[in-house]
Amino acid sequence: MRFDRGSTPEPEINLIPFIDVLLVILIFLMLTTTYSKFTEMEVRLPVADTEQQRDRPKEVIVAVGADGRYAVNKTVLPDRGVDGMAAALGAAAGSAKDSVVIISADATAPHQSVITVMEAARRAGLMQITFAAQSAARAAN
Repeated sequence: MRFDRGSTPEPEINLIPFIDVLLVILIFLMLTTTYSKFTEMEVRLPVADTEQQRDRPKEVIVAVGADGRYAVNKTVLPDRGVDGMAAALGAAAGSAKDSVVIISADATAPHQSVITVMEAARRAGLMQITFAAQSAARAAN
């Protein structure tokens, strides 16, 4: 008896299920991935190259220390509140309401301390506020 062995079919690799699985994975990754950009804002505080300022009789200089202490015209204030600062600014300005408040804050002073000085100047009726800065040559030393 002769058995016909015939030709055996060659095995095929069906790529369609493989492509389907890859497309499903691709869609899954596209839906679950967040496309948010994380940005950082680098802030550098200003340094000004200014000439020597001339003495003005209508200036009120407020120094803000690194620890949050205040000094108005070189007089250290015991009170760190807005009301005490406003009273000191009003006394330093006197009757001249067009006085210029110069805020000379330490580079590491808390931001809230500077805002407190600005609020106190507003309450005292002093609307002209400026900030002191050192020259770039002095900042490097």
